[in-house]
Amino acid sequence: MSIINVIDLHKTYGSGEAEVKALRGLTLSVDRGDMIAIMGPSGSGKSTLLNIIGCIDKSTGGRYLLSDRLISTFNDREMAELRNQKFGFVAQDFALVERYSVYRNVMIPLSYSKKPIKSKRNKIEEVLSHLGILEKKKTMALNLSMGQRQRTAIARAIVNDPDIILADEPTGSLDSDTGEEIMDIFKKLNEDGKTIIIFTHDMNVASYCHKIVRIKDGKVSE
Repeated sequence: MSIINVIDLHKTYGSGEAEVKALRGLTLSVDRGDMIAIMGPSGSGKSTLLNIIGCIDKSTGGRYLLSDRLISTFNDREMAELRNQKFGFVAQDFALVERYSVYRNVMIPLSYSKKPIKSKRNKIEEVLSHLGILEKKKTMALNLSMGQRQRTAIARAIVNDPDIILADEPTGSLDSDTGEEIMDIFKKLNEDGKTIIIFTHDMNVASYCHKIVRIKDGKVSE
């Protein structure tokens, strides 16, 4: 069953001589429980597609259905709620607040939750334990190793129990051994039922996925 359907998606930035067509009729379907690699060179439209799928940006043409809901009908507040509830984001540069502790970084997505503080604390500790960094919960992000930073970023991405994890070059800043550890974590999360979409140019990363979708010039090429 599809959780994501993008149909004839277009995205244009600017106008006139400054116009850039980032997506040119891209069509893609992602089933619930998939682990998919989106591959393509710089300028292919990967980042634009990630931002649209993650409800950070909207397309200028075509349709995007998330769990059969047409995203173009959502206002900014509803888009923000979707981002917080449905998605977990993992960035290449980790996107941590350097002077926050691991615990405080992972707390960020729970800031708007109405759950009791004790419930939030238990969830954070459960996730940190699951990822093998519970003993680092009081450590400032700037004092972590690269692998620990990415584990913290993954913890923050999954603490709200999202349906979908979007990862942008998740091993790009890591050595090969640490990268393999991180990909094993994604594989386990997928086995636990998470839908995972990884945007990458690295074939080693893509090899962990069930499917590889290549995009070029704003369209699916294969």
